[in-house]
Amino acid sequence: MTGARAAPARQMWPLYAAGFTTAFGAHGIAANLGAFGHDAVTSLLVLGGLLALYDGAEVLLKPLFGSLADRIGARPVLLGGLVAFAAASALFVVADSPSWLWAARLGQGAAASAFSPSASALVARLNPAAKHGRVYGSYGFYKSIGYTLGPLLGGLLVWTGGLRLLFLVLAVLGVAVAVWGALAVPVVPPLPKTRQTVVDLARRLTNRAFLAPTSALAAATAALSVGVGFLPVSGRAAGLGTIATGAAVSLLAACAALVQPRAGRALDDGRITTRAGLTAGLLVTAAGLACATLPGLAGVLSAATLIGVGTGLVTPVGFAALAAGAPAERLGQTMGTAELGRELGDAGGPLLVAGVASVAALPYGFAVLAALLAVGASLTAAGRHRPRDSGAVTVTGERV
Repeated sequence: MTGARAAPARQMWPLYAAGFTTAFGAHGIAANLGAFGHDAVTSLLVLGGLLALYDGAEVLLKPLFGSLADRIGARPVLLGGLVAFAAASALFVVADSPSWLWAARLGQGAAASAFSPSASALVARLNPAAKHGRVYGSYGFYKSIGYTLGPLLGGLLVWTGGLRLLFLVLAVLGVAVAVWGALAVPVVPPLPKTRQTVVDLARRLTNRAFLAPTSALAAATAALSVGVGFLPVSGRAAGLGTIATGAAVSLLAACAALVQPRAGRALDDGRITTRAGLTAGLLVTAAGLACATLPGLAGVLSAATLIGVGTGLVTPVGFAALAAGAPAERLGQTMGTAELGRELGDAGGPLLVAGVASVAALPYGFAVLAALLAVGASLTAAGRHRPRDSGAVTVTGERV
């Protein structure tokens, strides 16, 4: 799918920084919109709408921008998205009006929809298939760092200078990464494509080579979102303070970040296969959700650890499998659509757990999601990852 040589580190760092930017932008603002009484957030309904804007834009636009990256090249879509992200952030800084917060948040989400799948596609295009596990592990590591630092650093910035300062930092970050990418990321021309009908697209997106890793990524993201959102609730119900529950969430994010590069290297070195990595990751994540049903600090910490480890294992293996199974000329579209699956998991997991908890109790919500992940793991273990007709690539000796 790519040349024989891996891209130099200087070409990859801006892509990792782009992953950090979208994660930091998503969680840095989301975690602090309602915490400091900004006058734009007048009710829980308004807060929910502001939170949904970013993710809603990503759900709608990521497949479209992924297809655009295939058509004109991923680099211009990456750079254009980063510049648009900076402009949307600067909009609120300049306007400094509550009514403009909606436009700024929507613009950030739309811009992230452009540069996030483009960065994912470039990670694959700039490296041979034998290195995909490593580079996606590193990409996921820095994205997890963004998720971890977002609430903490974002809260400090809002406490220091209000939401305006946080948006200013995001604007500067977007410009800096765009300039860095323009200087360091090489031009990767789009590949010639055969005409694709709607039937062809549907057949490709329902092929197991796409569906299995995407489903695993969506399930892992659902569990991660549930862990971040509901483990603090379990901790408070058990009488734990905010420091203990905050530490549990940080532990989850840290485990996910640390495991991803190691899982990627294991995949590239042939120590795990795609099927084994996805199955093990889903089972460990399910075990973490099962531990979340246990009372007290031990249940919360063991759940955070296992959910972090499990999702950290699934993420680089899943993305490497997607890159290996996708036609090179449709890589942006594949990554954009896979990211759509992750966004649906991000939203669907908490909704499922909350729905079950509303008629039973929170531990039952954890248990239901754990059971679904265990079923998914069994289906992944039982299935065969078949090669695509369009030149699938071998990953760790196993065709995907």
